[in-house]
Amino acid sequence: MNHGRVFAGTAQVALLLAAATFAAEAQQTDGCGDRASLRVSVVDESGFISIPAATVVLRWTESEAARRPVRQESSSEGRLSLCAPRDAWRATLWAEFGDASSEEVVLVIESGVAHEVELRLRIGSVGTGRLIGRIRDARTDDPVVAAEVSVQGHATVAETNRRGQFVLSAVPTGVHALSVRHLGYADLSHPVTVSRGITTEVDVGVVPDPVEMEPIVATATRPRRLEIKGFYERRYWGELVAGGDFFTADDIERRMPVQISHMIADLSGIRLDCTMRRVRCRIINTRGASGFVPGGCVMSIYLDGMSLRTRQSGPSDTVDELVRPGEIAGVEVYRGPASVPAEFSGSDSGCGVIAIWTK
Repeated sequence: MNHGRVFAGTAQVALLLAAATFAAEAQQTDGCGDRASLRVSVVDESGFISIPAATVVLRWTESEAARRPVRQESSSEGRLSLCAPRDAWRATLWAEFGDASSEEVVLVIESGVAHEVELRLRIGSVGTGRLIGRIRDARTDDPVVAAEVSVQGHATVAETNRRGQFVLSAVPTGVHALSVRHLGYADLSHPVTVSRGITTEVDVGVVPDPVEMEPIVATATRPRRLEIKGFYERRYWGELVAGGDFFTADDIERRMPVQISHMIADLSGIRLDCTMRRVRCRIINTRGASGFVPGGCVMSIYLDGMSLRTRQSGPSDTVDELVRPGEIAGVEVYRGPASVPAEFSGSDSGCGVIAIWTK
């Protein structure tokens, strides 16, 4: 019974502290005047444990245009308070902590109103971590391109880009043997520890070891539609020359955007142009064929290889109304006409092209 009293007293103190914290935050947001304010709390999946130092990603939509998202860190109590821009009418926000993230919340905001938002991180279900790093020549320090990187017991094999960088996501927690293979270099195996929800970064120097080449047969299992349509080939060359941005179904599943346009608009040089009567957004490129374009211009969109003609004079049917994030197998984004592949080039590709493939 004594233990019960101590626990209850501790819980009561915690609740009082939480109330005091929110009272202090309310005083801060009172300075918003006639503007709306947000009081954000970041908690675990159960909703009972606050997550300190989590990153809250927030995008305001004001005057039918969506701003670039901003990132702010939650307090030691897992909270964040801020004032909305005067003309903002909608906020899209989510939280990130390591490899864990919350679902997106879309909130219609009202002037002079304090909105309270709870973002629940899906930490309990995360039994994996992430490995990122760089593979370089140990003698010259030059990046090693197209090296195969994997961990024992994990089916995914990453290939380094033109900077020698790689990413291995959803790696099971524990100690693994990191394997690096590339023709002309000695095979390397090195132990690494992967922690739950944490990104581990490694820097690997491989030693040249010329060998007599033998026939090589590589096999891979990939979504049939993307393979046939050339998605993987375009991604390979696009990442080597920084010619485009690519999202796979795994990327989309991890982020869980409400609309795919939200995820695309996080890229540099791209913003959303939304109507206030309906949640309906066009995707705008602030750079066209001749460089910076005042106000930007509407990007061309292809859905399963077919062009969706959009009008700059007013919103037409947008891709968000035609396909949901969970139905998408891959997305290609080309922000300049010089990087647009031949199959997507045309008179309307000067503002860039977005190609979306369904599952």
